[in-house]
Amino acid sequence: MDKESLRKEASRHRDFIDPADDHPEDAIPYFLDAIRPEAGQIIAGYWPKGREFDCRPILDEAMKLGCRCALPVIQKNTRILKFALWADGQPLQEGTFGILQPEETEFVTPDIIITPLLAFDRHGYRLGYGGGYYDATIRDLRDTGAVTAVGVAYSQQAVLFNLPVEDHDQQMDWIITPQSAIDHRHIA
Repeated sequence: MDKESLRKEASRHRDFIDPADDHPEDAIPYFLDAIRPEAGQIIAGYWPKGREFDCRPILDEAMKLGCRCALPVIQKNTRILKFALWADGQPLQEGTFGILQPEETEFVTPDIIITPLLAFDRHGYRLGYGGGYYDATIRDLRDTGAVTAVGVAYSQQAVLFNLPVEDHDQQMDWIITPQSAIDHRHIA
């Protein structure tokens, strides 16, 4: 099955997941125990759209620990995302693809990047939305320094087969669900 067909099926499947049955906030202890964010670190998350996994409870908890949080901002003519500092309560505006982003844009480089996804496999590869923004951004961040890439998802978004992987696809360091933290740092 090609990636576009997989995206359609994974999106359809995710739309049937009820967040009330798979509480996103239950992922907090798995994230904290696995990633161990430290005060002063910058964690880039995202504002969920539709039925995307809501990483905001993780960001809220990270802020309580003294981490700074940021949200993605799509730039014209590049697939490399920029990240604008954000704290709970700060105003947001609609950006590209209707994604909410901070009105104020003090750009920062994240130490940890939390990515949305449609599906993930046992090797830590994610199926995204097809724009290539997160893969390009993670590659750029890895080329210029250390970053931990964390995919967050409902456990039902796991697939039992290997997702198709192309040269530009980036493997996640971790996949966090409300039931587990899966370390992919040493899996090829």
